[in-house]
Amino acid sequence: MITDNHGRKVNYLRLAVTDRCNLRCFYCMPEEGLNWLSRSELMSYEEMLQICSLLVNMGIEKIRITGGEPFVRKDIMQFLTALSKLDGLNELTITTNGVLTAPHVPELKRLGVKSVNLSLDTLDAGRFFAITKRDEFANVMQTMEELLKHNIDVKINAVVMDGKNIQDIIPLVKLTKELPVSVRFIEEMPFNGDGHVYNGLKWDYVRILDEIKAIFPATRKMQDPAYSTSYNYEIPGHRGSVGIIAAYSRTFCGTCNRIRITPTGELKTCLYDDGGLNIKDLLRLGTAENELREALLNAFEHKAKDGWEAEKSRVAHTGVHESMATIGG
Repeated sequence: MITDNHGRKVNYLRLAVTDRCNLRCFYCMPEEGLNWLSRSELMSYEEMLQICSLLVNMGIEKIRITGGEPFVRKDIMQFLTALSKLDGLNELTITTNGVLTAPHVPELKRLGVKSVNLSLDTLDAGRFFAITKRDEFANVMQTMEELLKHNIDVKINAVVMDGKNIQDIIPLVKLTKELPVSVRFIEEMPFNGDGHVYNGLKWDYVRILDEIKAIFPATRKMQDPAYSTSYNYEIPGHRGSVGIIAAYSRTFCGTCNRIRITPTGELKTCLYDDGGLNIKDLLRLGTAENELREALLNAFEHKAKDGWEAEKSRVAHTGVHESMATIGG
């Protein structure tokens, strides 16, 4: 079992397999895209499998594959197949925008994927295009239908943005009445990567909940699972549930059980930190497994207490906010 310097169990890895994405959501990256990494800068699938195998042996029980958009990387299904066979891995999950995912759903089911996070900020096709700069709404909805048809749990992640999709909060909540989905509203975070100044949060988790309760006053708190990043709620008569993730307020740091590895192999023990240990570089230097293990354990022993401490340290070192696409957010 892995524990950090604050006594928190570490058993969950978020692995970003690419920085590329086929959408251009303004809160994640500039409309023209980023300076995409070359293939040599990315971790190879073999390197990813090697580090995942080591981390599972050390105590990681759950791996979530993220990006960018995972399904834009060639041969992703072959990698997922290999990953699903790791002895000791209890849960393999994926976060996707759903544009390319639908054809792969039967295979995901066969691999034992029980849950998928689907990024969807609006149920209006026009606003979808305004947010993403791409006309892919129909494909995303098809992915949701396929996931539900194959009895894979669907968690819809919706970033709440003032002046952009506030009118979508209630329609998304209404989606849970007939469908067994969990709609999670996420506070906007300062990871735009496009250079504009982040002016703070207008819609925090308290205001989002008030908005929901104004229309659904019977909304009631559910018991949150261990290590949950979301406050979870149920509405009588609804098949699904609602969650609110205080990603900017960072109220869940006290039970954080996760680490992240970026597409370039940078280990981040907090979404808001600046990394410091590059696993890809160590692997390409031929570092022995016992030395890799020690390097990882040392990194876990220097994990920030919370996201505020991590952000303060990162900005002091670099003075910049990254794009969410480059850090697997």
